[in-house]
Amino acid sequence: MPSLNITFTDEELEAVRAAAAAEGKSLKQYVHDLPLREQQRLQFVRYAVSWGEQHRAEFDDAFPDEAPSATRHQEADAA
Repeated sequence: MPSLNITFTDEELEAVRAAAAAEGKSLKQYVHDLPLREQQRLQFVRYAVSWGEQHRAEFDDAFPDEAPSATRHQEADAA
């Protein structure tokens, strides 16, 4: 199985150890899970942005005074 050596300063390693302990994980498991969690986070953010863009007109209709409408936003971009 492939492995990876990662170099940390003493302070960085202590911070990572503390984060792992706070989650009740071994250091190895915590560091293994980090890129997987980041991938899931980015996927969630992309979906949330897409969902927001698809529903922007509904928001503008429901809350006309809360934020610039999509139409006003597009007009400002064109100017």
